[in-house]
Amino acid sequence: MAFCLNLNTNYYPRCLTTSITRKTTKPALSPITRSHVRSLQLTVKSRAAISADSSSAMAASNSVRVAAAQMTSINDLAANFATCSRLVKEAASAGAKLLCLPESFSFIEARDGDSVKIAEPLDGPIMKQYCSLAREFGIWLSLGGFQERGSDDEHLCNTHVIVDDAGKIRSSYRKIHLFDVDVPGGRMYKESSFTEAGKDIVAVDSPVGRLGLTVCYDLRFPELYQQLRFQHEAQASFTKITGQAHWEILLRARAIETQCYVIAAAQAGKHNDKRESHGETLIIDPWGTVVVRLPDRLSTGITVANIDFSFIDSVRARIPIAQFKQRPDKGLEREQLSQMLPVGVGADKDMFVWDFGLKGSLSTSGNLRLYDV
Repeated sequence: MAFCLNLNTNYYPRCLTTSITRKTTKPALSPITRSHVRSLQLTVKSRAAISADSSSAMAASNSVRVAAAQMTSINDLAANFATCSRLVKEAASAGAKLLCLPESFSFIEARDGDSVKIAEPLDGPIMKQYCSLAREFGIWLSLGGFQERGSDDEHLCNTHVIVDDAGKIRSSYRKIHLFDVDVPGGRMYKESSFTEAGKDIVAVDSPVGRLGLTVCYDLRFPELYQQLRFQHEAQASFTKITGQAHWEILLRARAIETQCYVIAAAQAGKHNDKRESHGETLIIDPWGTVVVRLPDRLSTGITVANIDFSFIDSVRARIPIAQFKQRPDKGLEREQLSQMLPVGVGADKDMFVWDFGLKGSLSTSGNLRLYDV
């Protein structure tokens, strides 16, 4: 399993994550200390030739190459598409089967309200361009933070879209957790004033595994990733002040908790006079180790790594948290998700503990706190 995260920050990093999972019957017990990921640092972008027909072959292999892109989007659709085209071309040339583009890859507004004005349905001309790009280079695309038209002229949906190598939309996820905050020393940001919250947890099969889709602020709600990991058997996919302080820490935490790879694609640098993003595109393994990152935190480019399925099996065999996880018959409802708040974590604890707002209690077994609902 792996997470692919898209990031686009003003005062908070907006991100997209994708996690990849694969069922195995006999875990491979490869040493934790071995070199389990071969990585390739690149400074721009590119192409992978696989087809949906090769899905079974990919699932049977021990590794698959993925890429995460970093860029500085602006309020120019054509310019951003040109940048994304270069990144897709280079990822495909590097042999990546999936490229994760950061949140707001297609557009970042310079004036309030511009994002709502350019918002389109998923079958509109903007998304069709990116579908054509995936088809041209034969690569799956994880497109986080697309401005999808909302139910009225004053709202949009922050939508994470998965496009296959034939240029077809395989799935889409509308961001559930909207970012409403007043950052000390900064300005108030209220995403809910122009964005409609999604309601559904989404997972989709792909040639690189099962992808669980998330966006940005979702990163701070680990229970969503637990649902994707244990309910949908999926990895999760995501997209300045809080970014600098929390970005890498949260990503590594999600990798360790879910025992998945995390692929974090970020926006970076100055988009306009009012907006700046932290950057820091990373790929993290299930042990919580950063296996590759862009050498320049603010550069435009891609980073590539092989997702090693045998290493995932090895980590899960050594720390078999899945056998302690309760797996309800059905996923949590939107109302329950909204009540999930972190209530405590200690240095001596192996897992975060959440108050689900549900009838029941929490029990503790050793260093692992379990849900008893």
